[in-house]
Amino acid sequence: MNVYGTKQIRNVVLLGHGGAGKTTLVEAMALMTGVTKRMGTVVDGSTISDYDKEETKRQFSISTSLVPLEYKGEDGPIKINFLDTPGYFDFVGEVEEAVSVADAAVIVVNCKAGIEVGTEKAWELCEQYNLPRIIFVTNMDDDHASYRELVLKLETRFGRKIAPFHLPIRENEKFVGFVNVVKMKGRKFTTLSDYEECEIPEYSQKNLNICREALMEAVAETSEEYMERYFSGEEFTYEEISSALREHVIDGNIVPVMLGSGINGQGAKMLLQAVDKYFPAPDHYECIGVDVSTGERFVAKYNDDVSVSMRVFKTIVDPFIGKYSLVKVCTGILKADSSSYNVNKDTEERIGKVYTLRGKEQIELKELHSGDIGAVAKLSVTQTGDTLALRTAPIVYHKPKTSVPYTYMRYTTKTKGDDDKVASALAKLMEEDLTLKAVSDKENRQTLLYGIGDQQLEVVVSKLLNRYKVEVELSKPKFAFRETIRKKVEAQGKYKKQSGGHGQYGDVKMSFEPLGDLETAYTFEEKVFGGAVPKNYFPAVEKGIQECVLKGPLAAYPVVGVKATLLDGSYHPVDSSELAFKMAATLAFKKAFMEASPVLLEPIASLKVTVPDKFTGDIMGDLNRRRGRVLGMNSDHHGKQIIEADIPMSELFGYNTDLRSMTGGIGIYEYEFSRYEQAPGDVQKKEVEARASKLEGAEA
Repeated sequence: MNVYGTKQIRNVVLLGHGGAGKTTLVEAMALMTGVTKRMGTVVDGSTISDYDKEETKRQFSISTSLVPLEYKGEDGPIKINFLDTPGYFDFVGEVEEAVSVADAAVIVVNCKAGIEVGTEKAWELCEQYNLPRIIFVTNMDDDHASYRELVLKLETRFGRKIAPFHLPIRENEKFVGFVNVVKMKGRKFTTLSDYEECEIPEYSQKNLNICREALMEAVAETSEEYMERYFSGEEFTYEEISSALREHVIDGNIVPVMLGSGINGQGAKMLLQAVDKYFPAPDHYECIGVDVSTGERFVAKYNDDVSVSMRVFKTIVDPFIGKYSLVKVCTGILKADSSSYNVNKDTEERIGKVYTLRGKEQIELKELHSGDIGAVAKLSVTQTGDTLALRTAPIVYHKPKTSVPYTYMRYTTKTKGDDDKVASALAKLMEEDLTLKAVSDKENRQTLLYGIGDQQLEVVVSKLLNRYKVEVELSKPKFAFRETIRKKVEAQGKYKKQSGGHGQYGDVKMSFEPLGDLETAYTFEEKVFGGAVPKNYFPAVEKGIQECVLKGPLAAYPVVGVKATLLDGSYHPVDSSELAFKMAATLAFKKAFMEASPVLLEPIASLKVTVPDKFTGDIMGDLNRRRGRVLGMNSDHHGKQIIEADIPMSELFGYNTDLRSMTGGIGIYEYEFSRYEQAPGDVQKKEVEARASKLEGAEA
């Protein structure tokens, strides 16, 4: 592959709902540009993008794939770095990484399926990152696909920005070509994406005139001179139209709609032409970071004439091909066999060979120019989000924003002794996927796996088995309840033991009452008069309480919110010891606790659910069923409501799946631990019964 300058590069992310046809469209474009001799298919597992075993097995994309294609553009050859992203929401972290380095987007929509949740999420991401976009409508070969209906829905949903550049031509109910609205010419497919000119069908004229008029209005709005000419009835030249449309596409005021059939290879050529003509090169943008040496904001255009700096937006860790850090060069030229400085880790890194990846294929390059995307192998400390620069010019770029994982399951290793292997394998998977987290919950003696959704966690389990030959089982996690008391009780604890020689004797009288602070386990005071218990035994009494609160008498959960006061007692000058008084305090605690109206406390989360207006009733009903308390509702001013509620943490288990089911996948949620509250009687009864064995000294 040739080396390309900044102006010859296009970085394009492919977005859309799962199954819309993104990967198939990439195959069609790879065939068009001569990268492949025949189109691979998702069903056969022979595509460039979906090369991972999990992807071929499941027949959908799990990771973002880089597929660079060389294309002969109008003004010379260009390199288009296509980033083929997963469409299913569990793998949104992959999409967010890709969008963070893209300069434009193609939103792929299946004509038969219409606007799906993935379409809306893709649009929202483009708005968030201010990306120019083209909507490419696939599946036009389906007899039941109505392009006109889809365009109307797109206009209703996304506004007047939507501009059909193509209209379909059908003969005998078959998709055979299209009308180019910009050039006002008919095109009939010959082989794959190749076409010949044809007459525009009579039935297309009405829609064609409407689309053409909308395009001319958009052109007129680019300048006062054009506006005057438009109103005086003057025609624009093709060059003027093309230039004005490019300006409007780049600033996001026009979103072209194009069409084709990925599976038949139709439309790929026109999309490549549009990418060349309407999408910007990286030098249209600025790269923004922080100059570490001064602490000031750093802003630069993508250009080759300054020192090299790049950001790592994705990491691939493969047991067979090794570790690759995918980078976007921001400034300067990245050359093979050079050294670089990891600004985040304050460490020098050696750059060996420089590659571009095409799916799993590594293509070696001499250098990468600013704005280009490529890969570097075997960096020792560098991770996703790090910046590589020169030590003399230390710039830090912002890390990709990735979604926070809220779905979690408990995981256990199937084979004893595999714990270290599992931990090592998970560390590699977490290096690849920033939305995956493994957490050790020491309190409940469990290990937790966090992700965006259940499907992602299933894939992780499968990868652990197939890639790293270790098995884990997922199960429902244990939740961190607490125990406390509701009334004041006094109790005596006497520990007396005689076993020949010195005995053991400790006697305490104590009061236990609610502290009023559930964030503190206990406080200890002494109000002993007249030396009934010598001062040197006070720490032993407190030690007894300190150990008791770790595992309460009700259900073996930690105790909180108890005020313990030593009131009285007695001692033996010979037999008393620290151990005896510690045991006496333990006896007093256990006796008093069960008499002081003990209760279980459950963890409560503050929850925010964002859903379209029409789903609010369903969501609130479901929250009530889960013992949630709705606190309020606020509009986000984009047709969605943010519902705020308090809800027990245990009731959030499985919420991700149910929320997607209720909202068709469009609802999102976030939560954080808030506080502890008394659990209802039925919950307490069930938990106490389930934990009975833990009170008999068994492992918690």
